[in-house]
Amino acid sequence: DCSSKALTEVPALPADTRRLYLQNNSLTSVPPGTLDSLRSLEEVKMFDNPWNCDCRILYLKLWLEDVSAPSLANTRCATPALLRMKPLGQLSGNEIGVCKRLLPIKCLEFFWRDLILIVGAIITLILIVWALKFSKKLVCQINLSPYDSRSCLLRQR
Repeated sequence: DCSSKALTEVPALPADTRRLYLQNNSLTSVPPGTLDSLRSLEEVKMFDNPWNCDCRILYLKLWLEDVSAPSLANTRCATPALLRMKPLGQLSGNEIGVCKRLLPIKCLEFFWRDLILIVGAIITLILIVWALKFSKKLVCQINLSPYDSRSCLLRQR
């Protein structure tokens, strides 16, 4: 029973927790993975917290959809103002708009990193091919022993 304890984050919980009462605290979000180990839950209460319904609330929403539909219906957003008092279960992807803006930035960063790696690999392959061609030309020009020099002279005649 962690209700009414002015919590700002979910405390460490035993894996065999059956009833989880987090109502009436100061929780605004739950970090991804925090509640995944709670496999024996029978009851969850999370209402009366100032939930911030931005991109960070997505984990809690999805977790409650799997674990406790009643708690999902009773958990309401406090912020942003447009979503105030809206049940978490009624949030649509369009209303959690920050997530959409974060994704293209990260994808763009991966694009440039991948592009640089691909260009680097292509340049490396070109240099290897050039080095192999150049080394074949050097083989005939370098005399490693007197026997090799005679064989090169014989080939030239």
